[in-house]
Amino acid sequence: MVFIDAVLVSAALYIVLYLRFDGIIPAKYLLAYRQLVPFFTAVLLLSFYFFGLYNRLWQYASVGELFSITASVTVGTVANFLILLTTVQNGMFLLPRSIPALHWMATVLLIGFSRFSWRFLRGILFKNRKLGEEKHVLIVGAGDAGATLVRELKQRQYRDNLIPVGFVDDDPSKQKMGMFGLPVLGGREDIPRLVKEYDVDEIIIAIPSASREVIGEIVDICQTTPTSLKILPGIFELINGRVSVSQVREVRVEDILGREPVEVDLDSIAGYLAGKVVLVTGAGGSIGSELCRQAARFKPRQLLLLGHGENSIYEAYQDLAMEFRDLEIIPLICDVKDSAALNEVFQRYRPEVVFHAAAHKHVPLMEHCPAEAVRNNVLGTYNAARAAHECSAKSFILISTDKAVHPVSIMGATKRIAEMVVQQMARTSRTCFAAVRFGNVLDSRGSVVPLFKKQIAAGGPVTVTHPEMTRYFMTIPEAVQLVIQAGALARGGEIFILDMGEPVKIVSLARRMIRLAGYQPDKDIPIVFTGIRPGEKLHEELLTSGEEIEATIHQSIFMARPNNDFSEIKLRRFLNHISQPGWNPPGEEVIALIRTVLPDFKNSSAGECSAAALPARGTGEI
Repeated sequence: MVFIDAVLVSAALYIVLYLRFDGIIPAKYLLAYRQLVPFFTAVLLLSFYFFGLYNRLWQYASVGELFSITASVTVGTVANFLILLTTVQNGMFLLPRSIPALHWMATVLLIGFSRFSWRFLRGILFKNRKLGEEKHVLIVGAGDAGATLVRELKQRQYRDNLIPVGFVDDDPSKQKMGMFGLPVLGGREDIPRLVKEYDVDEIIIAIPSASREVIGEIVDICQTTPTSLKILPGIFELINGRVSVSQVREVRVEDILGREPVEVDLDSIAGYLAGKVVLVTGAGGSIGSELCRQAARFKPRQLLLLGHGENSIYEAYQDLAMEFRDLEIIPLICDVKDSAALNEVFQRYRPEVVFHAAAHKHVPLMEHCPAEAVRNNVLGTYNAARAAHECSAKSFILISTDKAVHPVSIMGATKRIAEMVVQQMARTSRTCFAAVRFGNVLDSRGSVVPLFKKQIAAGGPVTVTHPEMTRYFMTIPEAVQLVIQAGALARGGEIFILDMGEPVKIVSLARRMIRLAGYQPDKDIPIVFTGIRPGEKLHEELLTSGEEIEATIHQSIFMARPNNDFSEIKLRRFLNHISQPGWNPPGEEVIALIRTVLPDFKNSSAGECSAAALPARGTGEI
């Protein structure tokens, strides 16, 4: 490259002399050329070196490289002009004074052409070596994200065979305009026509700032076409604000739920975790492991992972240990029903912040194991809360559920009693006790979304219990952010509730997931209604009767102030009863005991925990 540059710089000086004198260069200027060209060339080569022109990958040359070429030639030309000033003889320059400016222009053109020709040559070579067929890509969104995406697609098209054909954008001012040589072909309603007209193989939605409602509408239109569909993550997922092809992913169900994600300023509210000993029960579960991951970001002194299942705790510990190498993470195998073992853990490590996520959550399964549900969800909460009180923990946050509101299932009733335990502890303890109540969590273990994915992958049918059944949904990170938020807002005895938007029809969710998988509901994948299962409600609620809702400093988080109309004496008797060694009565006695603290609890199904009593395969939990 140095040799090529030397030839081009020398040629540029000769060319400008040739043009300056219309092809007949006077002898004295030819002599001056031979005298000065070694110096001019050496100076420019030194300038190229200092501006880094010899350590760049020119096959990826862009505007930045053009700027470097221009700057280096300018500096070298100024230095050459100073050399020319030293050659004045009898008031005359050895070369005409216009030559440096002309030489600057010619050198920029020749050096620039030589460098950028590498990029064009690479494109031609790769074009001849392409593997497979071209895939035509239609980009939805002619904004900044779409521009960045198409620029990178053009750079990679000879490797990935992805050829962008144009944009789709609803902005009237962008219609019939162009960007990077690609036209804006129409609005979203034109997508089906454009797919046929341009033989589109793939559609990429590149509108990170769009609401989920808008994304859902676009997805519905795109799913009427036979193309594959991908999306750029939303703004809340693009942490650094940069966009690249590597971030393009398949459309997920959370992209089209029709509600915006809750954004919590964790940096300003989670300072209470920094430098503290944080304990998470149920740390191997979906919520518990994400709680550990988000809490670890705020650099607690110790992070205690407590759980009953050794495999899940081991996996959570391994993931966290690799991501947070400087954090002291301690895995603990302990059953929250074992008060002695739990007390030993609390007294040994003295946790200051406790997130209690350990619970049995599968609704139909708990209908057939009511005593175990009570022991784990109620007694386990009581044991953990009492241990937190006795070791003077600063805060204790219970993860609850919307099924605790007017419960009709064993699981919901046990979680409501767990809330009562926390409220009672808050009345007398110096530890700040609070609960967080939210709806279904996407992709959690036992939830309906993973079940639908498995059923769709198996070719169906997709089973839904009732055509009118609705549920509130949120993502796991959102749920965990709310829990951490509650720890900062809690003053004692509150139940925090997330504004979860509108409830989602389960059958509509099933239909959208089938379409996202590239199938047609009821045609390729049938939907079968199996009937409401024991313990289920058609519609969940977020507030019990008598609870008054209040706003908090966060617009999407509310606080329920309970009426505290439950009897502490009856609750204490209930706890004493279930704490007896070997307590494992039949379902009827469990329900009768629950009604001593929840008189309005209505449940018509409970039995012994046996394989024959398990819920039918393929129904899942909602």
